[in-house]
Amino acid sequence: MFFLLTLPFRLFFGLLVGVLCLSFGLLIVPFLLLRFVLKAAFLLVALPFVLLAVGAALLVAFVAILSVLMIPLLPFAFVALFVWAVVRSSRPALTHY
Repeated sequence: MFFLLTLPFRLFFGLLVGVLCLSFGLLIVPFLLLRFVLKAAFLLVALPFVLLAVGAALLVAFVAILSVLMIPLLPFAFVALFVWAVVRSSRPALTHY
C-alpha cells in the first residue's frame, strides 16, 4: 500500500533525475570525443617508435638465440677450419702460364 502511495513522487523524481542526468551526459559527450581523438593521435604518433622498438627487440632476440645455438658448435668449426687450412696448404698452387 505504501508503494502505491509513493508511486507518483517516485515517478516524478525519477523522471527529473533522468532528465538532469541526460543533460549532463550530453555535456560530457564532447569531452569524451576529444579524449578519444587525443588518444588516437598519440597512438598514431607513438606507433612508429613502438614498431622500431619491437623490431630491434626481435633482432636482438634472434641474434641471442642464434648465438646460443651456434656457440656449442664452435669447436667443430675450428677443427674444420684447421683441416681445410692444412689441406689447402699441402697441395701445390695452380699456375696459369
